[in-house]
Amino acid sequence: MSDHSMELFQTDTRHWFERALGTPTLVQKQAWPEIAAGRHTLVSAPTGTGKTLTAFLIFLDRLLNEAARGELKQELQLIYISPLKSLAGDIRENLRRPLEGIVEERKVRQL
Repeated sequence: MSDHSMELFQTDTRHWFERALGTPTLVQKQAWPEIAAGRHTLVSAPTGTGKTLTAFLIFLDRLLNEAARGELKQELQLIYISPLKSLAGDIRENLRRPLEGIVEERKVRQL
């Protein structure tokens, strides 16, 4: 079976991911199509497999593109439930790092 999971993302997101992280993990390859299709998705996998980024990246990609088009609505669009309070730093990092990286990719492409 061929992996087309990266095709779900806009160019800037795809380039950032490939440059920063390389290839998707198995959990990412399996979960992204489900999340992108709008299905309620439970992602359960061992530590270090990219679960948090798996949960966020489709939405970051879509929200950044809505914002760039001036179409981003100020409403709740995502609920992420973390089982442990200690994951707050991990969640923050998995939001900050891709946001900064994707925005930088967009700036470079526009030069």
